[in-house]
Amino acid sequence: QVQLAESGGGLVQAGDSLRLSCAANGRTSYVNVMGWFRQAPGKEREFVAGITRSGTTTDYTDSVKGRFTISRDNGPNTMYLQMNSLKPEDTAVYYCAAGAGGPLRARTTYDYWGRGTQVTVSA
Repeated sequence: QVQLAESGGGLVQAGDSLRLSCAANGRTSYVNVMGWFRQAPGKEREFVAGITRSGTTTDYTDSVKGRFTISRDNGPNTMYLQMNSLKPEDTAVYYCAAGAGGPLRARTTYDYWGRGTQVTVSA
């Protein structure tokens, strides 16, 4: 089992920045890929960004490219999402996810999910 815990969400204004963190505990040797997804009210959960264990491969959904940066630190088994130039449309609950491997954008790649952290961006 792998336990994931997100932190760092909050209420900010458009143009501000936030840094989300996801701490992984438990059987972390199983985790080769990690990702961030988000779900806005009334919408499907969508892929935001993903990263491999080595950090050499990353992927982003088009709407966040150039604004968000995903990274991970395998020492403390923590993943980060630096979010800059936030927009109201970034408002959502952000979920951390972990898996053994597979396409970074696919929800089915991820076996473990955190409980989410709320990000609210006001205009």
